[in-house]
Amino acid sequence: MWSSTAPNKKISLSRIFVTGMGVISAVGNSVAENRQGLVNAICGIRNELNLFPTKYSGLLPFGQITASTDGLMKALGVSDPGVTRTSLLALHAFNEMLADAGLSLADLRSPETALAGASTVGGMCLTDELYADANKNSNGSPYTSSYDCASVNIFLQKHFGMNGIINTINTACSSSANSIMYGAMLMKNGFARRAVVGGVDSLAKYTINGFHALHILSSEKCTPFDEHRKGLNLGEGAAFLLLEKEEDIAGKKVYAELTGYCNANDAFHPSSISDEGDGPYLSMQGALNHAKLSAADISFINAHGTGTENNDETESRAMIRLFKEPPAFSSTKAYTGHTLGAAGAVEAVYSILSLMHQEVYPTLRFTNRIPSTGLMPVPEYRKMPVQHVMSNSFGFGGNCSSLIFSQA
Repeated sequence: MWSSTAPNKKISLSRIFVTGMGVISAVGNSVAENRQGLVNAICGIRNELNLFPTKYSGLLPFGQITASTDGLMKALGVSDPGVTRTSLLALHAFNEMLADAGLSLADLRSPETALAGASTVGGMCLTDELYADANKNSNGSPYTSSYDCASVNIFLQKHFGMNGIINTINTACSSSANSIMYGAMLMKNGFARRAVVGGVDSLAKYTINGFHALHILSSEKCTPFDEHRKGLNLGEGAAFLLLEKEEDIAGKKVYAELTGYCNANDAFHPSSISDEGDGPYLSMQGALNHAKLSAADISFINAHGTGTENNDETESRAMIRLFKEPPAFSSTKAYTGHTLGAAGAVEAVYSILSLMHQEVYPTLRFTNRIPSTGLMPVPEYRKMPVQHVMSNSFGFGGNCSSLIFSQA
């Protein structure tokens, strides 16, 4: 838990804006490629997985990024021993964000620049190596240090020589939404002038076997908010955004304003949300309150929408509780799969793209409404006025977060 203010630090009333973005997912290797995939309804989920040996390859669909681990190392110029695919995906998205924002190396290395990164698995994506190392009496493999929860951010910190506050957040599927919130709070409370925020996760046996044990992986491409949904598809991805204060953005390209955010805990079940969606309701209501907006002000909701039986119905109930008649909403996990700790950041980028281009993206493969709620997500790509977008991310343990991005 962080304190509200630090000694000799002043609470900032500055508005916070997004001035740089980078993303990689199964849909594309850049922000531009991801947008084209969303506009053209190109699904990145496929029945193939060749990153590591697993009995589920060819049996279950996954949102695997097309770039190989060796290809990423070569493209990024990384030759350090022990660097995992997770860190490489993070570096790829970080590099795009850095170039996009035009942030100087001096500013990046300034003690006033914070890094709030998120991941659920991190270097433990190397499940077989981790198992082997844990059963050795030797000093272990070059990957031993990568199993630390903070290994990805430590890698980024060393790679770029960063000197500000560095923190890693793991709150399951809400991780990178919380990293965005945390970065904004650091800025508001005088701990940082700017913040690099985001998250990353790569596919791993660790998560595949774990989610399969929960019986929530679909044998088909996921169908969020559909009556006959069968579960989620796991995916991988990374996204980073640069947050800057209003007084520092003169003359810069500005994508959106971060106007609202809230984290709430449903505290109902280790892997489920309460029937009435108390956590989602409280996080969405809190984000509206923080932004000083009413429910009617939200143009579009980028829903958490995993495609599981519990999530989609409870999120629908929470939206009905809060909005009565919910605005247009959709789940882009139908494109990318569930990217876990990266999902909040990836979908923050997608939400900002909706604001920038005044467009919304459909929930692929939707056919039938859930009878108990009757809600219908956006069925096809369309242009529409978008002023404020709410982006939802809900994690295991009932950790629920909502962000609101507004036109700059």
